[in-house]
Amino acid sequence: MLKLNINNETSRLRTVVLGSAISNGPTPTVAEAYDPKSLEHILAGTYPKEEDMVLEMDAFNQVLCNYGVTVFRPDLIENYNQIFVRDIGFVIGDVFIKSNILPDRERELDAIQYLLDKINPQKIVRPPEEVHIEGGDVMLWNDYIFIGTYNGSDYKDYITARTNREGVQYIKALFPHKKVKEFDLIKSKMEARDNALHLDCCFQPVGKNKGIIYKRGFREEADYLFLVNLFGKENLFHLTREEMYEMNSNVFSIDSNVVVSEKNFTRLNNWLRANGFVVEEIPYAEIAKQEGLLRCSTLPLIRE
Repeated sequence: MLKLNINNETSRLRTVVLGSAISNGPTPTVAEAYDPKSLEHILAGTYPKEEDMVLEMDAFNQVLCNYGVTVFRPDLIENYNQIFVRDIGFVIGDVFIKSNILPDRERELDAIQYLLDKINPQKIVRPPEEVHIEGGDVMLWNDYIFIGTYNGSDYKDYITARTNREGVQYIKALFPHKKVKEFDLIKSKMEARDNALHLDCCFQPVGKNKGIIYKRGFREEADYLFLVNLFGKENLFHLTREEMYEMNSNVFSIDSNVVVSEKNFTRLNNWLRANGFVVEEIPYAEIAKQEGLLRCSTLPLIRE
């Protein structure tokens, strides 16, 4: 049996699910695009090729294995995008929460059923249908659960709005002893530079007291200021609009002093090293074209 344990983003990682780019399927049509960044690359003819994405994920897998992490991969579904496992479920404490994802992605959950079979069934929950919540919007920080959401009255019109108010209330009810803090995010269907698809597109903690943040990802300045006050401005790396678009906040921590990052994130990687982090640089720029990066393609199950 797997004894789940996730209480923050940066403790020593022991067990993780890493997505897969094998048999990724044809380039989506314009109508099939889930986000503005994918749409941009579909229209430009620069949508990533499967063989390039497989190489990038192999590099990520190698780094995880080098640190002795147990890595599970989803069962293969032919001609299907299975890269972003963070969307399909997430762990809080010792509970696995299945996401109510976009209906045509339901098969991705079936592909990790062999893993769910190793978990105590009483520790697996599925929210009711009206609850929308995805793992990219859920971030654990010790006593806190940070949740990205979209509170606009036009929520239902936005395919990029992934977590609703009901999702926030559901987590509050499930974990009454935690401090649940929601963040209202900027959304755009057309401009990827103005779209925080998930909370991890504009914020992520690193280490024990630091974080990466994009101020304009938040609809309310008060939400941004909450994080500045919690972490301290001197402990936050502020992204530019272009760095946010390139997904600089979507790195992944193997330990409180080890961060896996994209090799082109020069300014960020230098800042991390200057602050005492070991930075494991890998190529991930092709996967980034789908508005997801390192955190999006992982589903941590056990941290120390």
